Amino acid sequence: MAPGINPSRGREEALNADAASQSKRQKLDGPLIGTHNGHFHADEALAVHLLRILPTYTNSPLVRTRDPATLASCHTVVDVGGTYDASANRFDHHQREFTTVFPNRSTKLSAAGLVYMHHGPAIIAQLTGLSGDDVALLHEKLYADFIEAFDANDNGIDAIPSAALKQAGLTPKFDARGFTLAAVVNRYNHTGDAAAEEKLSKQEGQALEDERFMRASRFVGEQFELAVSDAASAWLPARGLVREAYGKRFDTHASGQIVVLPHRTGGLPWADHLYEAEAEAGGEKVSYVLFPESGADDSKWRVRAVSVARGEFSNRKDLPDAWKGVRDEELSKLSGIPGCVFVHAGGFIGGNQTFDGALAMAVKAVEA
Repeated sequence: MAPGINPSRGREEALNADAASQSKRQKLDGPLIGTHNGHFHADEALAVHLLRILPTYTNSPLVRTRDPATLASCHTVVDVGGTYDASANRFDHHQREFTTVFPNRSTKLSAAGLVYMHHGPAIIAQLTGLSGDDVALLHEKLYADFIEAFDANDNGIDAIPSAALKQAGLTPKFDARGFTLAAVVNRYNHTGDAAAEEKLSKQEGQALEDERFMRASRFVGEQFELAVSDAASAWLPARGLVREAYGKRFDTHASGQIVVLPHRTGGLPWADHLYEAEAEAGGEKVSYVLFPESGADDSKWRVRAVSVARGEFSNRKDLPDAWKGVRDEELSKLSGIPGCVFVHAGGFIGGNQTFDGALAMAVKAVEA
């Protein structure tokens, strides 16, 4: 970084100096990756990080330019160049005729989605050590849960079309635009002292812009890797456990409305697998799921009302209205069930000191 740039921003300078130092220590002798310079977006920031997860690109240098001759010299080009040809390692999506989507999805791909579609299985295998069907399952899940939003954002696709919202008479309760990963990446474009940066040479300005891009790329890349780790270590192992628990639901209660997850599985991500198991069983739905707070022998237990659909806050059947917002001994007296801890005011979750107590709460809720 050029001396004298916004000295008050010590944290940014330290971060940039650290990045430059790391770059000098690392021998960047891998295949050259190219993307465009100027204002950057979340999709190419993620695409570059995804490539660098692979051994082929771990030590790859990056050039950010729109110069055709420079891009032609690159081994791999993302988000620029006007060409999509995976066999030539060209991953641009801005062509008028471009319509490619991820298998079984409908969102047009961005640079992130293109790299992920072609290299995702190898990336997941590299990060997790898994193979075969496990990798295939995670490849689909991580696209739907993480990558697709990048594609939609870069292509101007709303999760719910604005016209449909207007027709339904719905308006947002608040503005969440600044809460997205795309918004975070965009903020990396605008850090620093604009007046001081105008005094930089073209080369110095590009170097500063490139440093910011790499910070953004590392940020979204870390979020992706955390998502993969969580899916591989928790979501994937939960699949069989939840399906087995769903199959035993009538052993718990004659209604089949209560699913009990195994002891010692605190924090098990069950919702995706429950909805999937229900669909495969012809739509036989449950109302409540019981699970331990932790894996300890003396763990407290929770009873959770199942949401109407994934990601929604409304429930198929709330816990009883009279219990909402009541705690401890008062709740035990009101419900007639010993050991009650709480029921949330929203009626979506409650707790008890023991499994038997949580089960009794769920049974009363089903029969209410």
